[in-house]
Amino acid sequence: MSATAGERTSNKTDVSTRNTFSIAPSILAADFARLGEEVDAVLAAGADIVHFDVMDNHYVPNLSFGPMICEALRKYGVTAPIDVHLMVEPVDDLIVKFADAGATYISFHPEATRHLDRSLQLIRDKGCKPGLALNPGTRLALVEPVIEQLDLLLLMSVNPGFGGQTFLPYVLDKIRAARHLLDEKQLSTLLEVDGGVNLDNISEVAAAGADTFVAGSAIFGASDYHQAVTAMRDKLAHL
Repeated sequence: MSATAGERTSNKTDVSTRNTFSIAPSILAADFARLGEEVDAVLAAGADIVHFDVMDNHYVPNLSFGPMICEALRKYGVTAPIDVHLMVEPVDDLIVKFADAGATYISFHPEATRHLDRSLQLIRDKGCKPGLALNPGTRLALVEPVIEQLDLLLLMSVNPGFGGQTFLPYVLDKIRAARHLLDEKQLSTLLEVDGGVNLDNISEVAAAGADTFVAGSAIFGASDYHQAVTAMRDKLAHL
């Protein structure tokens, strides 16, 4: 069970004193025919978190995978944190199923539930760490009433539904605003960015305030996973 808001440690505005940066490869870009090996490979290459982009062909115009994949990876032996991003509507049933399948973090979009607080509490009651995800056009103010309940805030830097899209630069302002909000409230909530993050922009995204970076094709599309992850870490080390 994750810490309560009162037990959280303070984040600092200076990136040099912020939480350790984390790389979270999105398995949406992996080779599904050999998924266990792919996940092993990116973790061995230095990645920290396994990211699931769960799509239902309803909330978003695409269909990906469900909790059985999460359960299969746990049975295969994956022990790293699994970060499940639910792009589905409604959310509560899949919250329960992914929690039972071994998820660590579960985030969803506030527009996808009628009872935001209840869905967040459901995640925590199931022993997982709750998060919220905001589309590029969704205002940060939407999460402010429940910000202290979050272990993760995910900002989409592309419109959700498909991998391989280009980063939307205007999301940098939202990242800065989110970092300010979390620091102001002295929350250790992870600030994750998903969509078009790659070697060319990861430094800028981190400087804006992100500490957790979802990367799909930038890692799984590389010929050498270790080289791809190391190059990202080198960029972050120079901030």
